[in-house]
Amino acid sequence: MLSWLFAAAVASTLAVLQYRFGGTHRATVPLALRATALTIVIALLFDAPIGPAGSVRAYTALDASASWLSTGDGALWQRAVKSADSVGADSLLLIGDSVRVGTAPAVPADRASRTAPLLERALGAGRPVTLITDGRVDDPERLKELPSGSHVIVLESAPKRDGAIVSLDGPSAVVTGDTVEFTAVLAAGGIGAGAGRLDITVGGAPLVSSPVDSLAPYAEREVRLRAMISGAPGVRLLRAVLTSAGDAIARNDTLSASLDVARGASAVFVSTAPDFDGRYALDVLRGTLAVPTRGYFRVAPGNWRVDGSLAAVSEDEVRRSLADAPLAVLHGDTALFGAPRTFTHGALALLAPPTQKGDDYYATGAPPSPLAAALGSLPWDSLPPIELGDGGKDAEWVGVTTRRGRRFDERPLVFGTSKPRRIVVIPATGLWRWRFRGGRSADSFTALWGSIFDWMTGDATDIRVARPAAPWVRAGEPVRWRRGNPKDSVATVTITARGSAKSATLALRFAGEGGIAESPALAPGIYDTKANGAEGLLVVNNSAEWLPRRAVVKSGAIGTAAATDRAPRSRSAWWLYGLALAALCAEWILRRKAGLR
Repeated sequence: MLSWLFAAAVASTLAVLQYRFGGTHRATVPLALRATALTIVIALLFDAPIGPAGSVRAYTALDASASWLSTGDGALWQRAVKSADSVGADSLLLIGDSVRVGTAPAVPADRASRTAPLLERALGAGRPVTLITDGRVDDPERLKELPSGSHVIVLESAPKRDGAIVSLDGPSAVVTGDTVEFTAVLAAGGIGAGAGRLDITVGGAPLVSSPVDSLAPYAEREVRLRAMISGAPGVRLLRAVLTSAGDAIARNDTLSASLDVARGASAVFVSTAPDFDGRYALDVLRGTLAVPTRGYFRVAPGNWRVDGSLAAVSEDEVRRSLADAPLAVLHGDTALFGAPRTFTHGALALLAPPTQKGDDYYATGAPPSPLAAALGSLPWDSLPPIELGDGGKDAEWVGVTTRRGRRFDERPLVFGTSKPRRIVVIPATGLWRWRFRGGRSADSFTALWGSIFDWMTGDATDIRVARPAAPWVRAGEPVRWRRGNPKDSVATVTITARGSAKSATLALRFAGEGGIAESPALAPGIYDTKANGAEGLLVVNNSAEWLPRRAVVKSGAIGTAAATDRAPRSRSAWWLYGLALAALCAEWILRRKAGLR
């Protein structure tokens, strides 16, 4: 109503100004017609309401994710469907992987529980939502943004005894004979999990197993297992299986991954003075390149150990591995085996700590270099200090600069050359402090070493034009791929599910310095991949919806956004346009009869 009063006031003022001050004092009727027409035009501009607001009917949304089945109560989904039907909405929205209009399926199968698409639809229409869910959604904080008047109905069943494997961490590529460590994260259901056993197999053959104690309700536990990888080289299927007493859900007891077993190492890390700098850099080397990597540590003069198994190895074998490696990293006394640029033939990184303790230097920036794209956004002002040696005056490029006390004596932290091969020098110690601090500082440590190793392998090519970036993924998650040749921007990969004669072709486009592409999520299964004639393995596990977790949403009213006013609007009334036009025509006729122009 206020918008109409405002329009009438403005229109009357404009009409009076034109008629009373234009010398037309007796044109009362044309003045009224002009005011009427202007009132309607201004109201149309503001789309003013032309009637009382009506009640807004709420959407009815049903969570159609597979998490309903992870409770072990088969009747819970049927209760949810009946609850949705009882609301009596004009249409039913199904949410999970996406939001869409449809009928409730016989079995919920969505591989995610995302509410963001529902939020966007509700806000766009200005309608509140009645959501029926099991309370296990991926983004519960977004529900607060729903229009006011929204409600959540949470249906829960009696908790069950259940044990599940949440994740499995370990190397994706190893060398035959290496001893590696795997870390499995286990989770329990609503009344805990019974004692049992965790077994890991490779290629169907037992590798290692460990007893597992019982777990409290919704508790998590890490289990570490070490084993030596043997057998013929190739891509093998690694499978972790949890067996526990009284387990209610079988589909979350197994997690599979791919393991690339190689005859020899593609990257060799040698440390003559093991410390946190060397240990953390080796971790990044393994995680960044996803190639068979071997590390050697000198624990005493003439006493060398293999990283992981700590098996004794001769100094001659260390020298031979370092010399033959396509990528070599030497930490500590870089001249122990002689001039490193002479006895190595591949890409080389020299991590040479200063011999004497000096002043603290702080990283201050990343000048133009092959590493600049990956390091440009690092939080330089918040990184801990390091101890730095001298060098880099004749370097081809400088990757990171430092200053003593952030103000004086600028020195390079990372510098290198690409002629005749790629060589990087880091004359520093104390970079481990970046990793220790955690948060963005730890991310900076990973970004620094990751960019160094990526650049070092820039001339190398993988026969596989694309390979999975992770040894395993879950259904519902996009599949990430890493390119094999740094010069490739597109790649074609053919995938075939085991047990199926049908294959699919993926066209991948790599963007950015990281060389990562994404393809749509796949159904659970083992997929054989072929790219440029090279074969690989892609493992897709059951979705995270099958994992036990607490309900994070409670029943009740929710939503703070204002619902849209559903009063009829002036722009939708065709007769208002006709009335404004008729008033203007009548005014013109009366003005002409009165002799006005």
